[in-house]
Amino acid sequence: MKALTWQGRSDVRIDDVPDPRIEHPTDAVIRVTSTAICGSDLHLYDPLGPFLSKGDILGHETMGIVEEVGSEVTHISVGDRVVVPFNISCGHCWMCQRGFMAQCETTQVREQGMGASLFGFTELYGSVPGGQAEYLRVPQAQFGPILVPEGVADERFLYLSDILPTAWQGVEYADVPDGGSLAVIGLGPVGLMAVAIATQRGLQVIGVDNVPERLARARQYGATVINTDETDDVPGAIRELTDGRGVDGSLDAVGMEAHGAPVAETAIKAVGLVPDVLAKPMMKTVGIDRLAALRTAIGAVRRSGTVSVSGVYGGMADPLPMMEIFDKGLALRMGQCHVKRWIDDIMPLVLEDGDPLGLEAFATHRLPLTQAPDAYSMFQKKQDGCIKVVLKP
Repeated sequence: MKALTWQGRSDVRIDDVPDPRIEHPTDAVIRVTSTAICGSDLHLYDPLGPFLSKGDILGHETMGIVEEVGSEVTHISVGDRVVVPFNISCGHCWMCQRGFMAQCETTQVREQGMGASLFGFTELYGSVPGGQAEYLRVPQAQFGPILVPEGVADERFLYLSDILPTAWQGVEYADVPDGGSLAVIGLGPVGLMAVAIATQRGLQVIGVDNVPERLARARQYGATVINTDETDDVPGAIRELTDGRGVDGSLDAVGMEAHGAPVAETAIKAVGLVPDVLAKPMMKTVGIDRLAALRTAIGAVRRSGTVSVSGVYGGMADPLPMMEIFDKGLALRMGQCHVKRWIDDIMPLVLEDGDPLGLEAFATHRLPLTQAPDAYSMFQKKQDGCIKVVLKP
């Protein structure tokens, strides 16, 4: 089959690789009909390269048609249309039973000290082949795949694999009261989904970014926007919009690749140039992130408010403004999304007439899988108004 493989820093290619097959009774194999490029994929494209191997298949936002199932898979059948959550969870362990699917104890990558395995990510999360391919083997298919109806466009459901429940969790974790205010820092795909969800809930939403297309999309959803290129004090601008107090909750939807921290950026890139045998322990112990978005989220929230973090961080020596966090009495909630925990809550909105979240029109680019290498470069560089790319094998 054809699949997108990682070959080196900023180097991904379409290769011929062996077709996946059933390896365990809890496996399924799907024929991929749609797969998307996520902002987290860009972390693999550049800073997290030391934890990848040449030939790793990328991609964790996937849906398709069931081609084959293992003997213990009973809730889906050959021919069914399914969406595959990006984290691989069993549904029956101690963590899954409590709704913490991203910490599944069955697929946890204990040798790396990490949580549940993820599709198409690094050895830190199990090196499981991803879905930017013609076919995908789905472990723990007795629980993971989400059955979706026929007759509706793929893109109404594709984002259930990651960015929609991730945004949903981010808004939930921000703990904003009814009619309250939320600042969304970073208006990439997750940030924009969070804006759409929050405005649907009737919250006052302030979106922060500097990319014109993203700011325009947030305005369309009903948010007030702040362009970071037009102010040196985003938290101050947010306080001006909230009676001088700050928002009830803030959501960092950017993560480790935030702009505005040149020293940290230089350090991250320097680690990427070190041989893997040295880079891996460096990133695990003294790695730092660019914290501009997180610092903005902390500064923007009112006293006794909540900071929610959906953006991915990988540093172990990040300097946080602990005095501010403590003095303001802030709560912090963060982590990988527990996808299946939220599906029953989200699905009615996804199926609602009129597509209120704008899912079918969310992608700006729809391309064949063969153009994925160019799409990665375009997405990373924010060219051609690119907000979200959907690939068709």
